[in-house]
Amino acid sequence: MQDLTQQDIEALFTRADGSYLFARWSRALAPVVFGIEAESLPVIKGAIEAVAALAGLETVEMDPELGSNLMVFFCRDWAELPEVPNLEKLVPDLVPLVARLQGAGANQYRVFRFDAAGAIRAAFVFLRMDDQLAALPAEELALSQAVQTVLLWSDRAFVDRSPLGQLADGRVVLRPEIGALIRAAYDPVMPAVAQDKSHALRLAARMLPQD
Repeated sequence: MQDLTQQDIEALFTRADGSYLFARWSRALAPVVFGIEAESLPVIKGAIEAVAALAGLETVEMDPELGSNLMVFFCRDWAELPEVPNLEKLVPDLVPLVARLQGAGANQYRVFRFDAAGAIRAAFVFLRMDDQLAALPAEELALSQAVQTVLLWSDRAFVDRSPLGQLADGRVVLRPEIGALIRAAYDPVMPAVAQDKSHALRLAARMLPQD
């Protein structure tokens, strides 16, 4: 396993404006997936459940407050999103967002919602299945999205290197050091929200081998 230094961890939660911002989920995940064939649902939900288990999070059918709190939308064109019933109630300024995504040629976007303390209470994942995403195996795409939704990573995290790696037999798996970081981030002694870079030092310490 490649060790992550304090600086590596800082970078994963330091945004483009230089601010450090970390948040984790404060509740069980209640996922729902839209826009894919029924046979693909177990793959998507299986990846979410696997990453949730790594973090020590439960996955449930219903969130008592929101119903579903992790929504994943697949589409062929961003223009389809405003046609989804009531989506604009969940994602304010949906039409301007779609325009920005179209202008940027983006193929994925994530929106997080937070509770009063700043912990994650809901997330919305939007995937436009262009040639790049369509070429990925479903398991790889699902695992990548699950990892990127389990924590509030930096907007620059994983731009240069995927959170996933490939085994000698060709299987794609979560990089061990990223898995260890997720486990450390959900340690009960760690805060659910942090805005000071000293938090990265605490995470690094929790990833050290324990005697």
